[in-house]
Amino acid sequence: MNNFKIGLAALALVSANSIAGECTIPDIPELPDGGSATMEQMLEGQKSIKAFQTANLEYMSCLDPLIAAAAETANADTASDEDKAAVKQLEEKYNTAVSVEEDLAGQFNTEIREYKAANPG
Repeated sequence: MNNFKIGLAALALVSANSIAGECTIPDIPELPDGGSATMEQMLEGQKSIKAFQTANLEYMSCLDPLIAAAAETANADTASDEDKAAVKQLEEKYNTAVSVEEDLAGQFNTEIREYKAANPG
């Protein structure tokens, strides 16, 4: 189920890419199966999560000035519905990036618990 949620969030990020075309959405890493993974695979999974978090932070930092500029335009007296929708779409992209990162971290924590259960001691 978590993979499904992460996949939907990634789809939402990609589908809204036209507004923030210069901001690069990071690829979501595959997580090791904690129940059958080796310690090395778990450590590689941890590295991939950290790399994703770094890339995701860069992505959100890229969105920040776009959101600010769009919000300024949307707050102008001459703002169109399209201007207001652009702000909302950018904010949704940012929020989705946060949610994807949180879901991924939660899912990795689950895999860690499964690894520990499969490898006591």
